[in-house]
Amino acid sequence: MKTTFCFLSIIFSTFCFAQKEFQPAGSEIIETVDGDLDGDQIPEKVMIYNTKDEGELGKIRELQILKKINEKWIILEKSRNAILESSAGGMMGDPYQSTAIKNGILIIEHYGGSSWKWGNTDKYRFQNGHFELIGHSSEGGRPGDYWIEVDFNLSTGQLNYKKDVENTAEYGKSKKETYIKKGLKINLQNINQKEQRKIILPKTKETVYI
Repeated sequence: MKTTFCFLSIIFSTFCFAQKEFQPAGSEIIETVDGDLDGDQIPEKVMIYNTKDEGELGKIRELQILKKINEKWIILEKSRNAILESSAGGMMGDPYQSTAIKNGILIIEHYGGSSWKWGNTDKYRFQNGHFELIGHSSEGGRPGDYWIEVDFNLSTGQLNYKKDVENTAEYGKSKKETYIKKGLKINLQNINQKEQRKIILPKTKETVYI
């Protein structure tokens, strides 16, 4: 029992040292998530920090993915774009919801708005030496007017779009379209750009923003 306790204490102390070494000055931890992200059966650690640095919409967030190699923690990848700023949720304030690891996939969720609401989920896989976006789903609108749902598989290129309209007098008929859009290369570094990427669907002429 004492041996197990000492072993766990050493592991915890080693990680605490690494975490302090990599933690941005003046920041605070929002969330920590453990899970295997590169398929080697050894869990990585995902750290989400609220930094002291101000952006256009509140505090800038930093995501770090830590990997243990030869008993030493290193930063496998980090990004200040993957997590939205602290006040980017509009009237609802902080849009950050959660980070999870499922079946080797890094999943990040945001949600925000007021009477008009929006939410999105980004899925990343470690491939080609970094974390690439393989899935993006979003929803948004206002009850009584319309609601839009988007599901985009970047690996296959298939984008499913659905717009359910209640207020047809103002917004027209409901629309639905499946479109194949291949070749988008999005990762933890270039996600959530100031000028959003947009895809104009050829049949409905609707615009999808990513």
